[in-house]
Amino acid sequence: MIKGLEHLSYEERLRELGLISPEKRRLQLRQGRFRLDIRKFFFTERVIKHWNRLPREVVESPSLEVFKGRLDEVLRDMV
Repeated sequence: MIKGLEHLSYEERLRELGLISPEKRRLQLRQGRFRLDIRKFFFTERVIKHWNRLPREVVESPSLEVFKGRLDEVLRDMV
């Protein structure tokens, strides 16, 4: 749950974040047109697979700088 959006319905939260429903994403995947737009960054389905594997503390980083540091730690541990 994203702070400040708790009072909104599921559909309203998706709309507020500029996201589409999982059903529509699956349909687009089948049609080969899947692109997820989050704050003007584009993640192809290959990137999303890796994003979903990241630890929660990395994904929920409070800032870009913290995210980069935590991501570096995770990637360093993988090698």
